[in-house]
Amino acid sequence: MSRRITRTLVAASVVVGLGCASACAGGDDKDKKAARTSATGQPADGSKDGAGAAEDKDKDKDQAKGSGKDSSVAPDTDEPLTRAQLKKAALTTGDVKGYKVEGAGSADLQGASSPAGPAKCQPVADMFLFTTDPVSRTSLSRGVTAKDETDASVTTLALLSYGPGEADDVLAGLRKATGECTAYQYVGYKYSGVKELADPKLGDESVAFRLVASIEGAEVPAAYTVVRDGSTLVAFSSMNMLDADEVEVPAELVEAQLAKLKKTTA
Repeated sequence: MSRRITRTLVAASVVVGLGCASACAGGDDKDKKAARTSATGQPADGSKDGAGAAEDKDKDKDQAKGSGKDSSVAPDTDEPLTRAQLKKAALTTGDVKGYKVEGAGSADLQGASSPAGPAKCQPVADMFLFTTDPVSRTSLSRGVTAKDETDASVTTLALLSYGPGEADDVLAGLRKATGECTAYQYVGYKYSGVKELADPKLGDESVAFRLVASIEGAEVPAAYTVVRDGSTLVAFSSMNMLDADEVEVPAELVEAQLAKLKKTTA
């Protein structure tokens, strides 16, 4: 099987599995409405075409007007970034040589949370969907693939914006979970081989880990790097069905995203 085909299968397997995960996930009506997965065709950043896009723009303007601030202006350190600011800060094609960045679409993994078993694995289970407790104030995700079609990796990045102290709590919970959790079940799917990796020592603090997801009969090894920059989390997942032992989040992508976020919000 060629690497090009495998990369497509990785994406398809994850989309199918997570579409079910989000549809089956618990939470109240507000949480379910906020959950945006590829199964609905709705990107995690809430972007829409036509009238939907215009409505979003008006909403951003209203929020900026109500706060007395332009949404494109960098906020105070503890203030959560707006969706407009996250869009401006997100990587795009051309920012990192050799990679193509696409809008959410099929790469959109964000969804509502649901109880994981055992409970100590909850933060890891949630991060697989880029969902957290406390939930982010706003977020967006992007799909990243190598332009070299022989590279079987599928990478997704998410920018998650939080209120004061919330991002710290998320990282603390995730760090504890990766040190205690080894395997878990989440909305009918099994995840194993959870392993805490060496701290990449990025941003204000960071966590890295690996796991293997069993989705629709496919074993999908995944690596995660999550970095806190102030009240914003930069989260990356990278999946590869061919090179399970070598799966890793490309360091150049993480460094480029952190640099662009810092530059955009300075």
